[in-house]
Amino acid sequence: MGEAGSTGNNTHNITQTGSRKSVLNSKLYLYLTEFFAGMAVMAVELGASRLLAPYFSSSQIVWTIIIGTIMIAMALGNVWGGRSADKNPDPDRLYRRILISAVWIAAIPVCGKYIILGISGVLVLTVNNNFLVIAAFLACMVIFVFPLFLLGTVTPSLVKYSVQSLDDSGKTVGTLGACNTIGSIIGTFLPTFVTIPAVGTAITFLIFSGILLVLGLVYFISERRRPVLCGVTAALFIVCCCLGNLNGFAFWEKNLVYEGESVYNYLQVKEDDEKTILSTNVLFGVQSMTMKEKNLTGMYYDYALAAPMLAGISENESGDALILGMGTGTYARQCDTYFPSLNVTGVEIDEKITKLANQYFDASEKAKVVNYDGRAYLNVDQNNYDVIMVDAYQDITIPFQMSSVEFFTDVKNHLNTNGVMVVNINMHTEKEGNINQYLSDTIASVFDYVYLVEVPGTTNVELFATMNPEAEKQFQGSYASGNNGQLRSLFASVAKNLTPYEAGDYLLTDDKAPVEVLGMQVIDDLIQSELSYYKEIFKNEGIGGLLNSFSDGTVQEEKVLIEVGKEIVDSGKQLSVPAEILEKIIVEKKEVEARTGTKAKAFLKLHLLIKETPLRHRKWRKEIELLDQHWHQHQVATGIMISRRRHI
Repeated sequence: MGEAGSTGNNTHNITQTGSRKSVLNSKLYLYLTEFFAGMAVMAVELGASRLLAPYFSSSQIVWTIIIGTIMIAMALGNVWGGRSADKNPDPDRLYRRILISAVWIAAIPVCGKYIILGISGVLVLTVNNNFLVIAAFLACMVIFVFPLFLLGTVTPSLVKYSVQSLDDSGKTVGTLGACNTIGSIIGTFLPTFVTIPAVGTAITFLIFSGILLVLGLVYFISERRRPVLCGVTAALFIVCCCLGNLNGFAFWEKNLVYEGESVYNYLQVKEDDEKTILSTNVLFGVQSMTMKEKNLTGMYYDYALAAPMLAGISENESGDALILGMGTGTYARQCDTYFPSLNVTGVEIDEKITKLANQYFDASEKAKVVNYDGRAYLNVDQNNYDVIMVDAYQDITIPFQMSSVEFFTDVKNHLNTNGVMVVNINMHTEKEGNINQYLSDTIASVFDYVYLVEVPGTTNVELFATMNPEAEKQFQGSYASGNNGQLRSLFASVAKNLTPYEAGDYLLTDDKAPVEVLGMQVIDDLIQSELSYYKEIFKNEGIGGLLNSFSDGTVQEEKVLIEVGKEIVDSGKQLSVPAEILEKIIVEKKEVEARTGTKAKAFLKLHLLIKETPLRHRKWRKEIELLDQHWHQHQVATGIMISRRRHI
């Protein structure tokens, strides 16, 4: 009796607030509040994944951080909300919190990306390990904990307001729970399949913050209270709507021709005089690239062209190839050019990427493209192929289901007798037990013959796997008879550097494939190596010295590049590198300098050209490798590592 009486007294406080004509006179509005609060929580969670993905990836690690952070916020909100409702069961307090959370969520598109970059900028100078994990966690805490903490107070507060007696408390609480769950379901599907693909992440945040804003405004307007609060929150929301979609995720980029989102990815297309690039991450990785000049790219796509030759298919012979991870179709275009009789089928999970390929990347007209998951496609495909290329990356990580023993067994079963699988492996590291070892050992446990070849000037390694014991021998004996001079030079380099792989014991299976953890370790190493110069300045000179280094960074880097470039040219003369090579290098340098206006970029281009030279001048390979060592030694000595986007 005492407890029931106490509940009745608390409820009386609510009915007093609605003595005129209040929306709370009926429980319907309380149920609607619970419904839309649940919807908003899930929408914000999904929006969080899309806000963080362009900077930190959309891996399981990042999802774990997002879910864990949100659960922490909701749990704290539940506890505090229940205690607050017991102490002062005033609905004004709840709906004021809803208005504040609405404005905060609306501000995320305006401020979120700057907060992420600010946190990342501080951490790269202070953290040595697990940078991406720590940065993603802190970004989540700063951006999302507060509004979701406020939304976490909704359920316990509504229970306090809606339970009028113990006789129907179970029914009331069950109805509230059902409303929250149904709202959460809709808040899960609506952003993923409707709002984010249609209007993007920024407007998705604004849509669901607007729903919360309306909830609070309707309550206060019906109660005729808090006009200043209502006016201020509405005005702030309007400001956020005006500013929230002005800048993209990569707001500092000046040569983007497209930036958008699909169901699966953040997408950007960048174009310059030489190439067009697709990326799904603003900081790391290039998913696809096409060169304006229709010839060899100097990248891993070229080296993968050895796969048809290893499979016994010459330039003009017919055959069948399957590409798992079609992207914008760079490899398919190369096959069209150099193996015109090869029938190519590409599998790409993201239909938006396929559309971008047709719009910006001069997609192959011959290749058949299927928008489907690569492994799922193998499960239903009845065809066999001479070549299967595996180049599937999920932003900057490898999908675990396409890295296991079971997956590579499926690939082997779809190859013809002399068929060859080629896999692009990125994320170079020398640490024992790294992701490249895991992938290579896993493949070697399935295929009898596995070969590796490094792609000069990049972090890429091409892996070729086959069951044919004569594959290497027939490649060595046939590439020189090709009609294309560029291919002959390229394949000569492949033949010389094709190395049989000795298998180890690192295996990935469907049950255990920690590719995301392994990949994050490599990215951490990459970040630390390329930021060592600035970390040393921060350590010795503090924030002032760091800011000065940023303002003078271009000048400092240019000086070092000029010094290195001159030494490379001088060393080339001393090493008796042919005059025509040096002349071509110097001419190329001057052309790039004239076009870009900076000697720094010119000498970077010079270095890349030297890296590519062995493809055209085989007998000078050793000499030019020595030139490359000069470059590397200067980078180590000065601490300045020239940043180049990794071709994933």
